[in-house]
Amino acid sequence: MMDTWPVIFALAAVGAAIYYYIKGVYSFFRDRGIPEAEAYPFLGSLWKAISQKITFAEQVDDLYKRHPDAKYMGFFDFLTPMLMIRDPELIKSVSVKNFEHFQNHRSMQADSSEPLFSKNLFALQGERWKDMRTLLSPAFTSSKMKAMFKLMRECGDRYGNYFATLPENGRFIELKDAFTRYTNDVIGTCAFGVNVDSIGDRDNKFYVYGRRATVFDRWKSIKFFLVRSAPWLCKLFGIKLVEPEITEFFMDLVATTIKVRDEQHIVRPDMMQLMMETRGKLGPGKELTIEDMTAQAFVFFFGGFESTSVLMCFAAYEVGINPKIQEKLQEEIDDVLEKCNGEVTYEAINDMKYLDAIINEALRMYPVIVAVDRACTKSFELPPAMPGLKPHVVEKGQYLWFPIYGIQYDSQYFEEPTKFKPERFLDDPKKILNSGLFLSFGLGPRMCIGNRFALLETKVLFFNLFARCSLKPNSKTTIPMELSKKGFQMTAKDGFWFDVAPRKIAAPVLVSSVSNGSAIH
Repeated sequence: MMDTWPVIFALAAVGAAIYYYIKGVYSFFRDRGIPEAEAYPFLGSLWKAISQKITFAEQVDDLYKRHPDAKYMGFFDFLTPMLMIRDPELIKSVSVKNFEHFQNHRSMQADSSEPLFSKNLFALQGERWKDMRTLLSPAFTSSKMKAMFKLMRECGDRYGNYFATLPENGRFIELKDAFTRYTNDVIGTCAFGVNVDSIGDRDNKFYVYGRRATVFDRWKSIKFFLVRSAPWLCKLFGIKLVEPEITEFFMDLVATTIKVRDEQHIVRPDMMQLMMETRGKLGPGKELTIEDMTAQAFVFFFGGFESTSVLMCFAAYEVGINPKIQEKLQEEIDDVLEKCNGEVTYEAINDMKYLDAIINEALRMYPVIVAVDRACTKSFELPPAMPGLKPHVVEKGQYLWFPIYGIQYDSQYFEEPTKFKPERFLDDPKKILNSGLFLSFGLGPRMCIGNRFALLETKVLFFNLFARCSLKPNSKTTIPMELSKKGFQMTAKDGFWFDVAPRKIAAPVLVSSVSNGSAIH
């Protein structure tokens, strides 16, 4: 019996050490006099969302409303203290005016075993991020978007045709499957330079592997938080976000595409071409490897494959359950087709004010990423969180959080925030888009580089879909919308179900053929 006492004492000592460590960690904001949210041991303040008791959107909104008079408040992401910036003017200050203090996202360690994550633009930090952002920005100029529009238009026409020709007994569909396949094909042609037909070839590797890598179920969401919060633990147990076979597939695809283009002198208006043209021009240590190129192309899957397809689903959902909105959109589409003699142009689709308003309102109501972070790179003094409190100095290595969902659902900024009202964006859309209250694409130098790409591919699909078809709610359409508690990306609990009805009078949508890409099966 006496031999067990040392073990008991050791366990008690370890337990006491853990207790006082956690107590010390969770006293961070209290010691500094900052309003805070309570934290659950180890899981922190996000435990309800992590355990799927509520959605991540609801979790963000809950934290946002805790201290309505505070400019910022504290919470814990597992054991990491985070400052939620509630005040829009303060958000603009730290993300634009004082960007040099908050240049980076809180991202994963540069681990060569996860190159698709650690080397993409979103995860890169410091000078490497600046260099890559400067390199990739020309891919999203108006001239490049106009060239990519030709590639998108071919995909849009194919999917518009698919919806319009569904057999009568097959018009009861879940939209996300088709929309995800459309974004997959657009990413294939515009980022990787390959032709993919995910409707005709439903099990092609490009689609299957892309979906496996980017869909965040409960376990992958937990892994994502672990990779960010405890990279040492993931390394110890070999926890990875992307399976090695998927990484190898996409790197082989990029290498093969480059080889074929070099040998056959193929030039395409896509992101791959832009990266290829930098070879030999960036200088020692800055040249792009196959890993670098694959990571930049692959980031489109995270910004497009899942996020943009979900945006399309929510926007289509609101159009489908609001007949007057759908009718007004189709009137605008028919008017454009008549003026363009059936062939929609890049300029015409970008001048569609009501379509633009629908997409912007969907982004406001359903921001796929409900919050975004910043890492402090140089100490910065915040004003007092509330009158009577002291200023707070954010030290290098500490983190801020911008509650996108909370702000965009705040009734003091948006009248009737729970109602879908595209007319908010009709008279003067830039007044909202540039106000600092519309954060779906972020703000400042680190805002989403592909926002124009995402908007354009959404417009192309909607133009082709609603020119040919109407959406009608059916027995599986959830009204009102109920969000899923699985994963941290916003989506519908039971999917986006509608009946697709071909329009009796629909003008033909003409497209020109664009090829010269590699086919993939």
